[in-house]
Amino acid sequence: MRCISLMIIILLFHVACKPQINIVDKPIIFDEARKVLTLEYIEDHYGLEQDEPNIDPKIIVLHWTAIPTFEGSFDAFENVRLPSWRPDIKNASALNVSSHFLVDQDGTIYRLMPETTMARHVIGLNHSAIGVENVGGTDEMPLTEAQLKANIALVKYLKKKYDIDYLIGHYEYTNFENSPLWLEIDDGYRTIKTDPGIDFMQKVRNATENLNFKPVPEKFKTE
Repeated sequence: MRCISLMIIILLFHVACKPQINIVDKPIIFDEARKVLTLEYIEDHYGLEQDEPNIDPKIIVLHWTAIPTFEGSFDAFENVRLPSWRPDIKNASALNVSSHFLVDQDGTIYRLMPETTMARHVIGLNHSAIGVENVGGTDEMPLTEAQLKANIALVKYLKKKYDIDYLIGHYEYTNFENSPLWLEIDDGYRTIKTDPGIDFMQKVRNATENLNFKPVPEKFKTE
């Protein structure tokens, strides 16, 4: 009887420690064409030859879509090929941008693709990064408290599931240029980012401080 009671206590402890999170699966198109383009991206930008577009997650990157609706944000990622309205990055690859997760303004978390499949969302680090996009991010549609809570819960969930070393905002990605994780071959392929905002990022960091992520490397400066 005492053994049964002990087992119940252990089970309740594990349930209590497990992050409580609800994720809705809403996959984008990931057909053979997207697979081929992803493998080409991995080889062209990282010098890696792989049979499958798999990644070993080491970084979580938080973003905003700067698109005011969930539908518009989802549509921006769903198609396989990059749309014509992204001329800033079209020369780097025809592969469309994407993300593993999309968080709506009400805090609902949608999983767009498996966490261990490469998504194009952060230059130089896609091969090891899980992307979390948040609907909105403009002055007219700022990120919400519900999104903040959802991001915190999702970060905790992913840290428990994978051996994640870093949590960063998209605006911090170039800090990794001289780290072992940086693999971008094209020295001219960079974009300026501000998402998901310094304030939002700091609030997520404060709430996940006990997870002991490694500090973001200091940005390399040339003389």
